[in-house]
Amino acid sequence: MKNVLKILCITLIITISGCKSQKTRTLLFVGSYTEGVPNEGIFVYNFNTDSGELQLAYTENNIVNPSFLKLSPNGNYLYSVTESQLQTNGNVSAFAVNANSGKLTFLNKQDAGGRNPVHLAMHASGKFLVNANYTDPSISVFPIAIDGSLSPYSQILTFKDSSIVKGRQDEAHIHSTNFSPDGNYLFAQDLGADKIRGFSTHENTTDFLKMVVDLKMKPGSGPRHFTFHPNGKYGYSVAELSGKITAYAYNEGQLKFIADYLSYSKIQDIYRTADVHISPDGTYLYASNRGPEEDSISIFSINTLNGELSLVAHEPTYGEHPRNFTLDPTGNFLLVANQFSGNIVVFKRDVNTGKLTKLSQELKIKNPSSLQMFSYKN
Repeated sequence: MKNVLKILCITLIITISGCKSQKTRTLLFVGSYTEGVPNEGIFVYNFNTDSGELQLAYTENNIVNPSFLKLSPNGNYLYSVTESQLQTNGNVSAFAVNANSGKLTFLNKQDAGGRNPVHLAMHASGKFLVNANYTDPSISVFPIAIDGSLSPYSQILTFKDSSIVKGRQDEAHIHSTNFSPDGNYLFAQDLGADKIRGFSTHENTTDFLKMVVDLKMKPGSGPRHFTFHPNGKYGYSVAELSGKITAYAYNEGQLKFIADYLSYSKIQDIYRTADVHISPDGTYLYASNRGPEEDSISIFSINTLNGELSLVAHEPTYGEHPRNFTLDPTGNFLLVANQFSGNIVVFKRDVNTGKLTKLSQELKIKNPSSLQMFSYKN
């Protein structure tokens, strides 16, 4: 009997230890604009997934305009555009992430292939990083080494095109790229040409990307960011210049128009819709609107049977120019980076209604522009 009790006690201890070992640490990574000079630019915070509280863990110094960040699929590496919004070519930089301390270790950087890199997309294999250059309209592909560092770009695709909005669409402007859920296709949002450009992916060939489609949007739309639904059946584009969200049905590299939805709460003369994300459970879509009359997050419910959206509410961002936002891995919180007012606001998300409630804590960071989050198992 004593031996049986002893075995039971040992089993209980192992079980408890196993549960403890599965506890996660969630980190928030913040990229910002440093006004074109070396300064503090990337900030790492510990995020409490119970309370939504944040605590600074690490600051990356002597870096120029790390305005957009992207984590590797395993969270072990962080990539950033650097030297964006300068007159010379920008760069893409690689960092190793210490999940315990939040410290970043610089690995290397490579020429972005053009001016003003603005967005990064990571292939699910973790072997390729795709960069979008806005001012010199192009897409550059970087093979990733086994240690997370970047090889020089292996492919660069350039574009010449335009559309109807003078001063904003006089030439092509690639604002973002997104891989399809299966990784077999990449879609680029061309704000200057009112196009979504589609490419097939080829891992074992010299040219990783091969163009397969140019999808024309309504003139003057200005497509900026894009996201796929978790079920892989739908895609959603936010158009900066028209302030609209466009829903598409997706199947094997093809996007089929479903409907347009105004992201703002009212019609305006100027729109600046910026970012779009879907809750992890696939039930709600969120988009950010950057003034000039309204700084808000629009909230839509998603009909998973047909991809259509229904407006739920608009929530003010309690700051100016919400350039980027993210949902934490649990889906219980949404964080917004208000670039011009220099604050990051944390909202508690009601998973049943999709609505947001502002929490009291907010971060004060100069020109925050990009947010990434990841949960690490201890």
